[in-house]
Amino acid sequence: MSFNLADISLEEKRRALEELADVKELFASRNWFPGTSGNLSIRIGDFHPEQFYFAVTASGKDKTKRTPEDFLFVDQYGKAAEATNLKPSAETLIHCEIYRLTGCGAVFHVHTVFNNLISEYYGEQGAVPIQGIELIKAFNIWDENAAIDIPVLPNYADIASIAKLVPGVLNVQVPGILLRNHGIYAWGRDVFEAKKHLEAFEFLFETTYRSLLLKTLKSINS
Repeated sequence: MSFNLADISLEEKRRALEELADVKELFASRNWFPGTSGNLSIRIGDFHPEQFYFAVTASGKDKTKRTPEDFLFVDQYGKAAEATNLKPSAETLIHCEIYRLTGCGAVFHVHTVFNNLISEYYGEQGAVPIQGIELIKAFNIWDENAAIDIPVLPNYADIASIAKLVPGVLNVQVPGILLRNHGIYAWGRDVFEAKKHLEAFEFLFETTYRSLLLKTLKSINS
């Protein structure tokens, strides 16, 4: 199976860019991209684990603004798939690995205070254990008092080293991976599902943090 970016219609490319721009604007309004951090991507066209394309946010851009230089198209190796002066984030390699393993339609990565605090708190354990919180259902897990573990990977400076660890921890039932003291990667079949999953993870992280804080305060006051 072989195909290239030129085989993908202009309409599909434009649709992907418009969806990314809308999501970027929404997440920026929530302050999920402090200091140009974070990255978003949407896969386009046919998929094969060894060949695919996706649109991704360009590196170093102010994500509170909407410009023609916000995104570029890359291949399964995270390399620009057409002529451009834009550069994808180094973290694009992690997007590549998630797409390769899942065939999903969108991957969103954001930095928030709560996902940083929780990833650091549970970093040595290698996973964040969460149980009995209603929004676990966002991942189509309907068991009563359901429990999940959200993987936490070390935040190496060498992104390729992180990407190599993704296959060992990725769980298709729990569509998210944390980098320790860094941020969350969440994915889904399409933009809607990836957004839903990301919002659910953020709710779970904040709830878990506040629960830990309440337990600490209760212990101090007892």
